[in-house]
Amino acid sequence: MIIDTLTSPVILFFVLGFVAAALKSDLSIPEAFAKAMSIYLMAAIGLKGGVEVSNSGVTAEVAAAALAGLALSFLLPVIAFALLRQFGGLSKVDAGAVAAHYGSVSVVTFVTAKEILTGQGLGPAGYMVAVLALMETPAIISGLMLARRGDKDTAEKSSTPWHEVLTNASVMILVGSFIIGIVAGSDGFAPIKPLFDTGFRGVLCLFLLDMGLIAARRLIQSRKMNLRLVSLAIVIPLLNGAIGTIIGTLVGLDVASAATLGILAASASYIAVPAAMRLALPKADPGIYLSMSLGVTFPFNIIFGISIFAAFAKAIG
Repeated sequence: MIIDTLTSPVILFFVLGFVAAALKSDLSIPEAFAKAMSIYLMAAIGLKGGVEVSNSGVTAEVAAAALAGLALSFLLPVIAFALLRQFGGLSKVDAGAVAAHYGSVSVVTFVTAKEILTGQGLGPAGYMVAVLALMETPAIISGLMLARRGDKDTAEKSSTPWHEVLTNASVMILVGSFIIGIVAGSDGFAPIKPLFDTGFRGVLCLFLLDMGLIAARRLIQSRKMNLRLVSLAIVIPLLNGAIGTIIGTLVGLDVASAATLGILAASASYIAVPAAMRLALPKADPGIYLSMSLGVTFPFNIIFGISIFAAFAKAIG
C-alpha cells in the first residue's frame, strides 16, 4: 500500500514541489491560481459527498461518525498540549496554539487520502465530508481554553473569533457545497459532473505541487524548529491517527471510513486554525505552529500516514 501511495502521481507531484524548493528552484504557482484550485477542490469534494448522502440518507452510522469526529476535535488538543508542554518545552500559549492545529483537520490531507484510498478500493463514505467540516472548529475552542491558563493577559486578548471561525472560507465552501450536493442529488449533479469529477485528479496534482513548495520553504525558513518539535510533529499525528482509527472502528464505521477518521485525526490544520490563532492568540509564535503542521506533519501524512492508517484500519476492522 505504501508503494502504491508513493508511486501515485498525486504524491509524486508533492515530492516534486518539495524537492524543487529544497534545491532553491524558482518554480512557483501564482497565488491567485492556487486559491482558485483550493476553492475548486473543496467545492468538488463537498458536492460529491452531499450527493452520496442524498442517495444513502442520514443513518445511525452517519450520526456515530459525526459524534466521534466532534469528540476527537475537542479532546485531541488536550493530548497534544500535554506532550508539547512535557517534551517540547513550549510555553502554555504556544502549546495551546499548536494543540489547536493538531485537533483540527487538513482539508488537503483529506482530499488526497480520499483520492488515494478510492484508487485502492477503499473509498470512504460520502458523509465523511460532513465529519471533516465538523472537526474544523471545536479544536480552536479547546486550544484557546488551554492557552488561556498560561497568561493573565491572554484571557483578555484571546476571545474566540466566532465570526472569523464560522465564516472561514474553507468552512463556508465545504458546508455550502455539501448542502448543495444533498439538495441537488444525483440528477442535479449530473450536468456539472464533468467539471467537478473528471478534472479533479489533475487539479489535485497541481495543487499538491504548490503545497510541496510551500511546505519545504516553510521548513527551511523556520528558526524555531528543533529535533524535539520535529519528533513531536510525527509522534502526535501517529498517536492521534491511531486513536481516531480505533474510535471509528468501535462506533461501527466500515474499514475505509474508519481509516479516513484516523487520517482526519492525524492531520493538522494550516489554513483555518492559523487564521484564528493570529487573531485570538497574537502572542503565539507562527514560526512554530506553521512549521510543525505544514512543514513536518503534512508531508509525513501525505507520504506515509495515509497508508499507515489504512493498513491499521484493515488490521483491526
